[in-house]
Amino acid sequence: MHSVVAGVCGIVFGAGLAISGMTNPAKVLAFLDVFGRWDPTLAFVMGGALGVTAIGFALARRRASPWLREAFALPTRSDIDARLIGGAALFGVGWGIVGLCPGPALANLSRGSGEIMIFVAAMIAGVVLHRLVIERKP
Repeated sequence: MHSVVAGVCGIVFGAGLAISGMTNPAKVLAFLDVFGRWDPTLAFVMGGALGVTAIGFALARRRASPWLREAFALPTRSDIDARLIGGAALFGVGWGIVGLCPGPALANLSRGSGEIMIFVAAMIAGVVLHRLVIERKP
């Protein structure tokens, strides 16, 4: 049952990305071009997403456990360290160069674009490299 719900949530998320224009790299890059031909429409998408997330977290904190699991997996860390800053910077640079972040990139795979496939392959290689080099136990 958990996999079915997760799949439905993923489909709804991907559809929302497509409808909002987040899967269109040109639209995302226009949003990031604040000193050029800025397109502010994605600010509303982000604002809506933050609002829904805030409500979801508030509701989750009121429950003893989720419906389909034994316990919540909520973040517990609140410190800011070099790894967090470095990861955020890499994410931002990649988003600014390509116009996509991981979710929209995966949603774009259905279009069959070679550029998107290269981006996703590089993203997967980065995850694997991180796990092999950074997360390995000495």
